[in-house]
Amino acid sequence: MTHDGSELSAHGEAGTSAGAVGLRRYDHSLMGVFGTPQRVLTHGQGSDVWDADGKRYLDLLGGIAVNALGHADPEWAGAIATQAATLGHVSNFFATEPQIRLAERLLEISGAPTGSRVFLCNSGTEANEAAFKMSRRTGRTRILALVDSFHGRSTGALALTYKAAYREPFAPLAPGVEWIPANDVAALEAAMDDDVAALFIEPIQGEAGVIPLTHAYLEAARELTLRHGALLIADEVQTGIGRTGTWLAMQAHGIQPDVVTLAKGLGGGFPIGAVIAYGQQAATMLTKGQHGTTFGGNPLGSAAALATLDAIDARGLLAHVKALGEHLKQTIGAIPGVLEVRGEGLLLGIKLESEISASVAAAAIEDGFIINPPSPDTIRLAPALVLTQPEADTFVEWLRGHLAAAAAHTQGDQS
Repeated sequence: MTHDGSELSAHGEAGTSAGAVGLRRYDHSLMGVFGTPQRVLTHGQGSDVWDADGKRYLDLLGGIAVNALGHADPEWAGAIATQAATLGHVSNFFATEPQIRLAERLLEISGAPTGSRVFLCNSGTEANEAAFKMSRRTGRTRILALVDSFHGRSTGALALTYKAAYREPFAPLAPGVEWIPANDVAALEAAMDDDVAALFIEPIQGEAGVIPLTHAYLEAARELTLRHGALLIADEVQTGIGRTGTWLAMQAHGIQPDVVTLAKGLGGGFPIGAVIAYGQQAATMLTKGQHGTTFGGNPLGSAAALATLDAIDARGLLAHVKALGEHLKQTIGAIPGVLEVRGEGLLLGIKLESEISASVAAAAIEDGFIINPPSPDTIRLAPALVLTQPEADTFVEWLRGHLAAAAAHTQGDQS
């Protein structure tokens, strides 16, 4: 779709905005599983993105924690282009150098011990499916997951996901999953025994409203799973690859799980997922023929992931994410109308005094900011790791002004 109206003329709707026409075409051609999108986006640069009508937005959602290097990063795009001109796909009957290097790099940055192995796939859901199957290989069938968890929408991952509205239309799902409250050590102790195959956790529950698991809870989870011979499986699809200021969120706690699942930021925008199995026992749970994927670890995805990891390392983005995250916590936390700012690094949840997150997000996009309301009283930020402090501060000032205006309006209605 172009800005000069040529696409509109082709569809006989000259005079209608390009975005409106695009959304109408979307509704007529794609399944409505996502509802109608908010905008038709055409291109981006860094943390900025533009829609079909030429409007510019500061993207503070980053494709839901995906676009680690922002939009159209030249090194990332160049790596994909070079690989595409060399070797695009060969299937897993053959190995490729990018695939091998990526697996080696993931073992390195995760601090995995000797004997650990990587499985490469295409998404977080697929990574969690593989981890689910690994839990079955223990010979046990009880799985513990957390209230308000989100692990994906395919049937195995969906069985682990707490929200009934996601699960119930597709029941019966894989049996054996039980949910326990997050950050409740007593409930975990009561549920854990020698029949448990695995405990699935998210170090920070993103879809629940950015709820971090406490250090004490994570320590108890590691101790109890070891004691009872259960797997500790950390879903770091949203928190991994520098999102919280360390390569993995679990590293900040000094805790090594048995299995980690990754996706989102790993490819910097290119679809790729991964499972890291720590140690020989976990690494051999899935053997030849027990799992697979046609596209997993393909050269394009591997090249994109390597470029993302290299850029995070070379540009010092882990330290930058920590510093900018603390700055945002302090400045946003001081805004009247904000109760707290949860999370770490650049995965932040802004808890508001009232349940107005949807209206705040709607106003934000009208004023050129893309944010997300995962719960009625919480705004989620998951921007590119390259977001600058001046860019971030423009949103802080917007939020300060918007909440002040909303409070004044409410007081006026009550007087």
